[in-house]
Formats: sequence, structure tokens, C-alpha cells
Amino acid sequence: MMYLSNKKTIMFITGAFISHTCWKEWIVFFESKGYKTVAPPWPHKNELPAVLRQAHPDSKIALNRLNTVLDYYIEIMDKLPEKPILIGHSYGGLLTQLLIQKELGSAGVCINSIPPGNLVYFNFSFYKRVWDTSAFFGSTSKTYLMSFGKWQHYFANQLSFEQQKEKYETLLIPESKLIMRDIYSKSGKIDFKRKHNPLLFLSSSEDAFTPASINYLNFRKYKNLHSITCYKEFQDLNHLGINQENWETIAEFIANWLTKIV
Repeated sequence: MMYLSNKKTIMFITGAFISHTCWKEWIVFFESKGYKTVAPPWPHKNELPAVLRQAHPDSKIALNRLNTVLDYYIEIMDKLPEKPILIGHSYGGLLTQLLIQKELGSAGVCINSIPPGNLVYFNFSFYKRVWDTSAFFGSTSKTYLMSFGKWQHYFANQLSFEQQKEKYETLLIPESKLIMRDIYSKSGKIDFKRKHNPLLFLSSSEDAFTPASINYLNFRKYKNLHSITCYKEFQDLNHLGINQENWETIAEFIANWLTKIV
């Protein structure tokens, strides 16, 4: 099929801990709406989750840093015919914010986004989750693999045990121990007063990893009156909302929002 030049490009940006295959159904959904799509895996993660878990501890993935992943996406974006629309989930939401700040996306959607390092909030349990998923006392030359227990609690709460297990097996991959720590580096900061292209923040009411309150605070922090910044909270969805039963509700909301602003 030939793509017409007026078709917009969407780049899906995956978060930490999960495979880029999480966007499989989203690609079908948005291509049926006439968009071109690209959903690149992070560096060294272009294998099925089961294969990557088997290779754990993986010294190559362990080298991934916030700047490495950011530069990698910038390189891909440079090859695209236009500034893409960015849709990021979790850590991918933070990457979306940073790429929009660099004026590299025509619009950005941050779903259950990990907040930038300079966002001040009093949800101390989130700091604990960062600590928890960085294996602070382990060797940084080896990857971190989230246990099934943590997965159940942080990512897959509300799902049945069978669903939790199925999502763990089909999505979970080893992660760099430094990637979460880098949120609090200079690279993980946002200038909230700066003018930016349209941004949409989406949260989930049952998100046990990045609660709706943190997502709302992230949205509210943007202060540029000449820029569009929007927010919406979805009910009864968890951190993995993009892969839950009602994921189309989120996708449809984004599609409608994009028709208004792009």
C-alpha cells in the first residue's frame, strides 16, 4: 500500500521493563485511522521477551542510560519525513516530554508517565518504587529483572492471576539498573515554563506505579500560556492500561484529541 504524503507519522515510545510489542494492537488501530506508525525497540531489545529474559543478566542492556535511549530515538526521528506525533507509555512518557522539549515532535501523548526528576511531589512511595526497581545495591553491569510479585503489585494489579502471568510472560524484559536512577540526573529535567507543542497527559485511576496524582501534578506544572497542555484520567485501569481489556478507550480518546490539535 502506498502512503499518501498527507499521512501523519506516529512514533510509539516504549517504557522501561516492557517489550515494544506492547504496541502491536495500537499500530493496527492507528494505521486503520490513516496514520503511518513506527514503534522501535530500545537498544539491544529487539528480541522476544522470553529470549531477552533467558539472556538475563544482559551486559548490553545494562549499558542503556537515559541519554543513550534519548539519542537513539532522536536518530530515528531524524530519518522520518516529518516531525512525528509521539505517544509514550511510562518511561516512554518521560522520553516524550524530553523530546517535545527539544522541539522534535509535532505533539506528545504521555500515558501513565514517569515524572521528570525536577518535579517535586510528596508521594514518597514513588521514590521507593524507583529504588525498588533499580536494585541499588546490585552490580550495574548486570540487568535487573522484575520479580513476578513486584509485577503483580506495580504493573498488573486488578488483573486476574492468569492475566498477570500472561502479561508477565509476553511483555516483561530485563532492564538497565541505571535507567531509573537517570531520571534524577540533569538529563531528566523539564523546563516547565518553556513554550512547547501540544501535550496530553493520560493517567489511570488504579495505577500503582505512577499514580494519577503524580501525572496530574506533572500536567499542572506546565506554565506556558501559549502552549496546549491537556489532561484526562481513565477509571479502572492500571499502569498497563495500554494492554488492558479497554485499551481502545484510551486510543480513541487520543485519536479524537489529535484531530483537534494536529
